[in-house]
Amino acid sequence: DRTVIHSVDDPYRKEGGIAILKGNLAPDYAVVKASAVAPDMLTYTGKAKCYNSETEACDAIMAGDIHDGDVVVIRYEGPKGGPGMQEMLNPTAVITGRGLKVGLITDGRFSGASQGACVGHISPEAMEGGPIALIEDGDEITIDIPNRSLTLAVSDEELAKRKANWKKPEPKIKTGYLSRYAKLTTSASTGAVLK
Repeated sequence: DRTVIHSVDDPYRKEGGIAILKGNLAPDYAVVKASAVAPDMLTYTGKAKCYNSETEACDAIMAGDIHDGDVVVIRYEGPKGGPGMQEMLNPTAVITGRGLKVGLITDGRFSGASQGACVGHISPEAMEGGPIALIEDGDEITIDIPNRSLTLAVSDEELAKRKANWKKPEPKIKTGYLSRYAKLTTSASTGAVLK
């Protein structure tokens, strides 16, 4: 049934469902489910609101601290920081439920049910001191899916200063298998597998 499964000559979409983004905010790439982004959000610029966990971000969204025009930044949820790449369906569901027009970026991951301008797998992750760790509230972030870019409007010089002052946080889990995983895992850009 070609109304359900289209032919190669008549595809459902011209491009695949995901897009890989790169920029000064994601030097080692990031992933977005482009097929779930509204056309008016394919290119989006907003002001950062930074949270160091999925729980912090969800609490802020529920409290009404997030408004149209923001970019929610959820960091320290990557392979090392999570540890294990927390799945970010809760914040995206709450954003959708509240009818907010915002972007969301994370070093965590998304499930197939996520929708909106949600960029995940940002590499290098915050726990490795990647640029996502250096974002400050109010910084301007541009998600440009057609041009495959993710940009933080902060100069290289300013980012270098912030990096020099950055301190790696204590790991969330200090014993057991997850602690071992956090110490030995690679970046999301290389599969988040043990070295």
